[in-house]
Amino acid sequence: MSAPSCSASEFAPLLGGAGNLSAAAAQYICSQFDTVALQFADAASAIDTTYLLFSTYLVFVMQLGFAMLCAGSVRAKNTMNIMLTNVLDAAAGALFYYLFGFAFAFGTPSNGFIGRHFFGLKRVPEPGFDYSYFLYQWAFAIAAAGITSGSIAERTQFVAYLIYSSFLTGFVYPIISHWFWSADGWASPSRPVNESLLFRSGVIDFAGSGVVHLVGGIAGLWGALIEGPRMGRFDDAGRSVALRGHSASLVVLGTFLLWFGWYGFNPGSFITIYKSYGPIGSIHGQWSAVGRTAVTTTLAGCTAALTTLFGKRLQTGHWNVIDVCNGLLGGFAAITAGCSVVDPWAAVICGFMAAWVLIGLNKLAAKVKFDDPLEAAQLHGGCGAWGIIFTALFAREKYVNEVYMGRPGRPYGLFMGGGGRLLGAHIVQILVIAGWVSCTMGPLFYALHLIGLLRISPEDEMAGMDLTRHGGSAYVYDAEDPGRGKDGATTAGGFMLKSANVRVEPNSGATTDQV
Repeated sequence: MSAPSCSASEFAPLLGGAGNLSAAAAQYICSQFDTVALQFADAASAIDTTYLLFSTYLVFVMQLGFAMLCAGSVRAKNTMNIMLTNVLDAAAGALFYYLFGFAFAFGTPSNGFIGRHFFGLKRVPEPGFDYSYFLYQWAFAIAAAGITSGSIAERTQFVAYLIYSSFLTGFVYPIISHWFWSADGWASPSRPVNESLLFRSGVIDFAGSGVVHLVGGIAGLWGALIEGPRMGRFDDAGRSVALRGHSASLVVLGTFLLWFGWYGFNPGSFITIYKSYGPIGSIHGQWSAVGRTAVTTTLAGCTAALTTLFGKRLQTGHWNVIDVCNGLLGGFAAITAGCSVVDPWAAVICGFMAAWVLIGLNKLAAKVKFDDPLEAAQLHGGCGAWGIIFTALFAREKYVNEVYMGRPGRPYGLFMGGGGRLLGAHIVQILVIAGWVSCTMGPLFYALHLIGLLRISPEDEMAGMDLTRHGGSAYVYDAEDPGRGKDGATTAGGFMLKSANVRVEPNSGATTDQV
């Protein structure tokens, strides 16, 4: 938004009178205009910084959401372990992203592959990069690590968490974010005007269906594949045995916290809000695009939740709140790429399809005996990949040109008449992310497996890591509780139900409890 301007040479004749006096008066008046213009610039910077910091705090709340979701999705005997890993993701991620990650991601000037400046935030702040921007990007980086931790829950050594989380946050994720989000990145849609774009469009991954969710999902996929399923997850005949999490309440709480945080994750990715898209006085600006982005995010998640509710009801005969929560998050993961460049009606399509992607991948996972306690690989990886394709199909020309200014006539969604170039760029994104994460995280997990640092012992897995690795249970029981049996299990209205393994028989209304 432009500030008021003044030219003394043009203003002086309007004052009349003696030439010198008129010129002096005009010069003084215009100097006051210059002061006001600088104050406008300061106010704009303050507004944008406040908006970015507020968005950062919302994204960081997602860490609490991940922690609650993970805690509720595992059995009670591993609650302390999974909570500790979520704290570790944030703490270790902060140090490694400060030392290396931010530099690899945004250290400009650089080449198209990796950043080369700002190690340890040296030379920060500078124009375009303030401390608030670092904090916002760190919150994104630890989200990717948090996704991966869910895939390998209940069977992974703590030291393995420390190693993979630091490596992912400090090296693997930053390089991918450099490719697609840095102005120097080879596939970025924001490259300088004098430099070519991938397929003349670049990749429109606005808030990270690929950069965050697909990265975390593929990393989790490799970890879970190399570790193998949890003990008891499949019986001797290869049939699936559901190892239920111990608290649906924590899962729902975590889901709502993640939902709340997503309003910083997606709308906050504009970075600034004080920016007009029209002439002075126009009501159309970045602030309205922020509102539209919040709406598309909401609609995609809610549509996915309802679709999952009825889809799983047809499949299993039950109304399952855990499935609904995962469907909601799958819709959010999918819309994250195109939330700023699609219409609300398109977001409904995005969420509807994301739900079926998640349902289908979960069926496939059970068929091939793939065990992911939080469905993270299917949810974030599968729905994230769908979101990348969805954006290439439904991105609207007007929104693309507003969000990514300076390149009029760039390609937009295939189904919106924009041709197939954007789709080609997005297919490349999926392939290079899958390749890069597989070539880095896959060998890391396999090396940890070879040296015995990846999976815990069968004895520890049976007893639970809270007791064997963390000094005690997450929950303290009252021995005098009249509703608790000798083994600590609730028999009548006690504090918590003892975890149980429940066999799920296809097309059967009966279940068999295995304590």
